[in-house]
Amino acid sequence: MNPAELLTALVATPSVSGDEARIADLVAGHAESWGARVHRQGHNVWFSVGSGPKRLLVNSHLDTVKPCAGWDTEPHEAVWKDDALYGLGANDAKGCVTAMLLTAKALLEEGAPSGVECVFALTAEEETGGKGLGPLLSTLGPLDAAIVGEPTSLKPCTAQRGMLLLRCVAHGKSGHVAHAHTGGLDNAILKAARDIQAVSALRFPAHPLLGEARAQVTQVSGGLARNQVPDRCEFFVDLRTTPGMDHAKVAQDVGAALESEVVVHSARYLPKGTDASHPLVRAAVAASGQATVGSSTTSDWAFLGDVPAVKVGPGDTLRSHQANEYLTRAELEAGLAFYRRLLHGYAGEVSRG
Repeated sequence: MNPAELLTALVATPSVSGDEARIADLVAGHAESWGARVHRQGHNVWFSVGSGPKRLLVNSHLDTVKPCAGWDTEPHEAVWKDDALYGLGANDAKGCVTAMLLTAKALLEEGAPSGVECVFALTAEEETGGKGLGPLLSTLGPLDAAIVGEPTSLKPCTAQRGMLLLRCVAHGKSGHVAHAHTGGLDNAILKAARDIQAVSALRFPAHPLLGEARAQVTQVSGGLARNQVPDRCEFFVDLRTTPGMDHAKVAQDVGAALESEVVVHSARYLPKGTDASHPLVRAAVAASGQATVGSSTTSDWAFLGDVPAVKVGPGDTLRSHQANEYLTRAELEAGLAFYRRLLHGYAGEVSRG
């Protein structure tokens, strides 16, 4: 099966988050037919190729978001047009999955890089919160480094933003609007408005690859009736953090700057960064011929703890989660060649110490 045929089969198999059983069966079946000893946990599929003291995770996700409006074709059909495959997940991230699977096939046939056990893990529910790779990590065992397959135009991404969500509540004192001018009442919406202005003025140190982190107010709700001074107004702050920003400390600092009560709503997507001197980064730069970049989008890298990682793969991140998503044949074939160079290059870097 050539790369285009495998990508077509994967895209033609619907796999919206939480419903990946069919595509997991398909992936497992191919890997088993190539001689891999395949393991399953839920809709996660993994297997190892080669052996050695270093264990390298090669991971991408099988699931997609739900199809949005505006498609010119049926989202769950795989349609080739002008040497590009259109279909939900073609770019994010079934192109990566295809290239990784065929890299594994080549290693099974030709032999794995010396000194490295390549742990291929194609996982579920990345789009809905990392419930595939995260719980699987304890089963996979210790890892020395990881490749996370996402569409980056094959640019090695060595820094990824995290996500800190804060729930802020402004408290006031309610009463009849007609008596507001007499004093004693406290409009929570006005208090929240002052804080929202304060949020927009917050500044954090810039990251060399990701730039500034800016807090954004994304939801506001308050007030019970049009003729009642509101005693409560709630708003949410979304802050896409950068490596070096501690979520607990940032939440504490934001709380100190606002009148409103501030509590952490979600802090599990941690920012990530890998040092440029790491062997995997050196191998990725050599394999791609491109400089390292930062990524504003989250991925399963957020759940890898202290494991050094590079996020990289065929496709363009700007096509993800949009109608008429596609991947070109040239991008797919370049991704396959890149992953093969990267795995052998990482083994070479490790052997040199």
